[in-house]
Amino acid sequence: MTTRVQPGRADLDAAHRVVAAVSAAFGQKVVGQDDLRESLLVGLLAGGHVLLESVPGLAKTTAAKVLAESVGGRFQRIQCTPDLLPSDIIGTQIYEAATGRFTTRLGPVHANVVLLDEINRSSAKTQSAMLEAMEERQTTIAGEVHALADPFLVIATQNPIDQEGTYPLSEAQSDRFLIKEVLRYPTVQEEVEVMLRIDAGVYANRSRSQAVVGLEDVVRVQQIAAAVHMDPVLMRYAGEIVAATRVPGRSLPQHLARVVECGASPRATIALCRCARAVAVLAGRNHVIPDDIARVAHRVLRHRIMLGFEAGTTGVRSDDVVDAVLHGVRIP
Repeated sequence: MTTRVQPGRADLDAAHRVVAAVSAAFGQKVVGQDDLRESLLVGLLAGGHVLLESVPGLAKTTAAKVLAESVGGRFQRIQCTPDLLPSDIIGTQIYEAATGRFTTRLGPVHANVVLLDEINRSSAKTQSAMLEAMEERQTTIAGEVHALADPFLVIATQNPIDQEGTYPLSEAQSDRFLIKEVLRYPTVQEEVEVMLRIDAGVYANRSRSQAVVGLEDVVRVQQIAAAVHMDPVLMRYAGEIVAATRVPGRSLPQHLARVVECGASPRATIALCRCARAVAVLAGRNHVIPDDIARVAHRVLRHRIMLGFEAGTTGVRSDDVVDAVLHGVRIP
């Protein structure tokens, strides 16, 4: 069994410089959306993927592009449509008439930051191909394995309003995303700030964000985050939070317990621990505290708790269930 070396002050200072630089670059293009910024940073540090839900126009594409540019990574945007094929994402073989041979052409998933725009508009077969690449960190084309980039971050978006012609993610597929962030409308003042920046040319096509750190810096910070100390007592706390969603009758009020059809999987416990470590790094600590777990609980659990039909008729959301779980589980 390998013992992790807890990050020292020099490691944390180096991580802080990287995070601060990326965060500042993000703020130059994206107005407000502090929760989105934190979720993307947590996903980047924890080495997981992020699912975003919002109505159109809330800077999801801009955020993903700025994140990629700020770390000097390659960015690819995939617009998901019903006719999108798996080969359009992972790549395929092309016959070259001049040589009489097939050559491999890698798909857009071979990038550092991949934006899957409106993932629920692609077919289940295409979703599965993408999610397999996310899980295995590789693609297979004509029997040949191609490793994905490192670091590798998928940011998928879905529109919760228009469900016509969509293929909602199954529970097993949603579970592959480390966290899910729900974006809110900006304030009036934030929208005014967006208009001012448009007039100033901040969002012009030629105005590309400068790389403020390198990909090797991101990999190093990921290693630091993975080595953050987490006491077994806190691991148990994370496990108890997840377990409470599986037997809601024991820890939730009756009106919430009866609408929960299925609780979160063991991936949720793993995700809570990984995200809590990332939050600790963002806070400049080399150890996890209970508040770190609570801070990411909604993002980790909201897409992993299945609610029944009654939840829709009574207005109960998965976030309400998470609130009750956090209130019902004793903090160590």
